[in-house]
Amino acid sequence: MHLLASRTANGEILVRHLDARGRPVEPATRLAEHEFPRFALRQESSSFPRWVFEDTSRIYPLLLAGGVRVQRGHDLRLCHAILRLAAATDSSELARAEPSRWDRAPAFEPEAAEPGSTLFDLIVDDDASHDDLPEEFRRQLEAVAAAVDPGRLRLLLAAESAGALIAAEMQFAGLPWRTDIHDRLLTRELGPRVAPGIRPERLEELAQVIRRELGDPHLNPDSQPDLMRALLRVGLEVSSTRAWELQKLQHPVIAPLLDYKKLARLLSANGWYWMDTWIVEGRFHPEYIPGGVVTGRWATRGGGALQLPKQVRGAVVADEGWKLVVADAAQLEPRILAALSRDTAMATAGRGTDLYAGIVSSGVVETRDHAKVAMLGAMYGATTGESGRLLPQLKKAYPRAIELTETAARAGERGDVVSTRLGRSSPRPGERWLAAQAQAYHPGATDADERRARSQARDWGRFTRNFIVQGSAAEWALCWMAEIRRELRLLQPGQARGPVFAESPHLVFFLHDEVIVHTPELLADDVQRIVSRAAATAGRHLFGDFPVDFLLTVAAVDSYAEAK
Repeated sequence: MHLLASRTANGEILVRHLDARGRPVEPATRLAEHEFPRFALRQESSSFPRWVFEDTSRIYPLLLAGGVRVQRGHDLRLCHAILRLAAATDSSELARAEPSRWDRAPAFEPEAAEPGSTLFDLIVDDDASHDDLPEEFRRQLEAVAAAVDPGRLRLLLAAESAGALIAAEMQFAGLPWRTDIHDRLLTRELGPRVAPGIRPERLEELAQVIRRELGDPHLNPDSQPDLMRALLRVGLEVSSTRAWELQKLQHPVIAPLLDYKKLARLLSANGWYWMDTWIVEGRFHPEYIPGGVVTGRWATRGGGALQLPKQVRGAVVADEGWKLVVADAAQLEPRILAALSRDTAMATAGRGTDLYAGIVSSGVVETRDHAKVAMLGAMYGATTGESGRLLPQLKKAYPRAIELTETAARAGERGDVVSTRLGRSSPRPGERWLAAQAQAYHPGATDADERRARSQARDWGRFTRNFIVQGSAAEWALCWMAEIRRELRLLQPGQARGPVFAESPHLVFFLHDEVIVHTPELLADDVQRIVSRAAATAGRHLFGDFPVDFLLTVAAVDSYAEAK
């Protein structure tokens, strides 16, 4: 049974019963917000429904606040975004429809996109009619049913929707955080706490060293233009002050300047102001955004949850009597590439061991660093330097894997679409890209026009090359988390009494290929087994019986820092 729940302009919850084709089968039920959790609990206990949410992030928190978790969901917003672009559904009514409130028009441009930028945003209008929601669900069901391989798309939509439930649950539960430890860590790195706008002791000491080495007693190292001019004055040819460029230079100022930039980043991203803003009653509650980047990877809104530096991970501490089970998937994207391409030689290199070490043992390259550089070059399109030198050796050893990435790159260079394992498709290039390609073939095209077109084509080819790997890895991670969530519920079946997660193990953190479960200590061993078993299950969901291992590093610890 499907239950479609949406929120009206006046704050009511509208619930409709839908049949297997998405059609309403009885009059809608109108509920006040405070009535919704009790209603949902009755449904969960009696009929095992699949909840259809207009937007999980807007509706599900109401249930969590009322002490209710649901088992299954379908997020109309997220699923629409997938089906609207999917090559497998491009002839469907949903894909051919005029843009609506479910869509956002601008095309994705990888060179202009910011980290965490979203391709689709639902334009939420509380006054919009709710009559289109069953129609939208019907169009989605029909689009999937008519696809060439509907099973994969169904799995993708189920995983994406499970991810939406998990994201809401992790935000609600929060990551355990000790502000007293965080303060001590900051004091150790930066010096005693100071008022906002004042440079902490350690940073001020480094600033004095930088000024002395550059011969500028009034230099503000936080001012990029001033710093650039000071570096040029002492003969350092730099085009930016980025750390990777500074590391190439030889000068007494470089070491203190790199230390300063590292600590300044810590202060701005996770300093005392961040701690006072984001840690509430011993928990960090970031807003996760499933499908927040075009490949299907997650983003976050505020708090920088996807970039927690090692300096502050010691503040992530389990509650008394609890443990953190931290799991990290080793070399996830290369293993995904091996399975996508069905390159058995590459899969064999990583069977039961570090994949990069396995590549070395196979005699392909000499060192683990060489293996890593070559593999990243293959997946991200690096053709120069060390990765370019090593790529022919990798191609000879693993021809199917390298050919898959190169085929995807050639498709992107033509402006074609590529798709992940389960069917998420890349967007087509934008108008600027198409105009540049057309201009290169114009009779009056200049050499500059042709160079610009080739450069943009290569850029888009690098995007599609990585899209299939990164997107498929995101799908594996969604299936992994969904399976973890399902099995954690089986440890304590039924709805817990009192606040959700007060007594039961639950996911609290996710970062691309890493998860953290907060669990009562007595269940920590069971949780470790669940997390490991779920990784293998996710692999079977995506790749069937293809013999690829998804190895994990799993540890039950008191502090996140202990797992690294």
